[in-house]
Amino acid sequence: MDIKELYKLYQQHPCITTDSRDCPEGSIFLALKGETFDGNKFAVAALEKGCAYAIVDDKAVIPADDDRLILVDDCLQTFKDLAREHRRQFDIPVIGITGTNGKTTTKELIAAVLSQKYNVLYTQGNFNNDVGVPKTLFRLTKEHEIAVVEMGASHPGDIKTLAETAEPTCGLITNVGKAHLLGFGSFEGVIKTKCELYDFLRTREDGLIFLNADNDYLVDQIGDEENLWISPYSTDPEKQYSCISGEVIACDPFLKFRWREPLMTLEEEGRSTKWHKVQTQLIGAYNIDNLLAAIAVGINFGVDRKKICAALEEYTPSNNRSQMTVTAKNHLVVDAYNANPTSMMAALENFSLMQAEKKMAILGQMGELGADSDKEHRLMINYLESAGYDEVWLVGDNFLDIPCPFRKFHDVEEVKTAIQEHCPEGYYILIKGSNSNKLFQLPELL
Repeated sequence: MDIKELYKLYQQHPCITTDSRDCPEGSIFLALKGETFDGNKFAVAALEKGCAYAIVDDKAVIPADDDRLILVDDCLQTFKDLAREHRRQFDIPVIGITGTNGKTTTKELIAAVLSQKYNVLYTQGNFNNDVGVPKTLFRLTKEHEIAVVEMGASHPGDIKTLAETAEPTCGLITNVGKAHLLGFGSFEGVIKTKCELYDFLRTREDGLIFLNADNDYLVDQIGDEENLWISPYSTDPEKQYSCISGEVIACDPFLKFRWREPLMTLEEEGRSTKWHKVQTQLIGAYNIDNLLAAIAVGINFGVDRKKICAALEEYTPSNNRSQMTVTAKNHLVVDAYNANPTSMMAALENFSLMQAEKKMAILGQMGELGADSDKEHRLMINYLESAGYDEVWLVGDNFLDIPCPFRKFHDVEEVKTAIQEHCPEGYYILIKGSNSNKLFQLPELL
């Protein structure tokens, strides 16, 4: 079967499962492979549990005379191709989002703003890879008026593949920074891969980019091309004539900021140049870029300015991202989902600005940095030695060989034991690390 024939089959059985433990009656099982599993081995069992068909890429698992098993060259590619075919059934705006840091928070903020006016489909959690993006697209229904699709990457070509699957009509790169250097090979590789989203939008006559005009790397990638529509945002006062502008008012600890549309636009339309003030529930001044991105998207799609502000004020972070948690003993600033040199330094600098009598940081090691790992961890420790925190705990073997006055732990289990023996009290505590460090287990103990 070609993709169009397969899609006709999907229309008759509009539910695809990739988990043989979850086989709704009449669904289609698609046999994906992973490092430790091969879905082909469970295809027959999926049919027995209720699936109407199974798509496989291993001829050996197909019993004789069973036309319910459909052989393809590559199940993952078929999954992406089917998802693209489904996406093509809907003539709606699709916003693609990627970036080194902040893409999930930005996606959530954009969805909150657009939901003030539209029925929005958006990526759930961090389903942003070559399996998660198709799953998001398959959730599209005729009720949806706009879609927001997050795209993650750890190797060159990842964003190109995801953009070709989701076929966004507009896009946003939050920023580019040092992350997954082991997979990308270099910082230049990070830039090139993230900007594959721009490359895809160049192929469209109406491609629209929401541009972080404060990121020189991204600005350089745009150039003076005439076939791209640009909607820029910035915190630089010198750019307020042409960009949506924002300024931090306070961050004690929640971010309060103000914003206004480009002065040129306001003057042309004869509207007031007054600022809009927003009190958020986000920790970290660095989040102003994410908030301005959501504003730029909202304005482009005609969301009322007051409703934009209301959506940003009502948004509450979750999933261990920029969260403030107050316990009986401490105030916790929890950002324990992702960590790379760029996001780590932003979190530490913001924490340094917070007013508190006693400060403590529990920090997890940064992964996938390749040959730059030791250098980046030493730079982080150099900053900590001058930051003046009352206590610092470092978690992970990447810290062990670096001389410093801070307490070191092999893993989160050792940290949990230390807390049980003597729990810190009366601190503002920054908990920052990648998900693999499992520092998200600590807040309930502190």
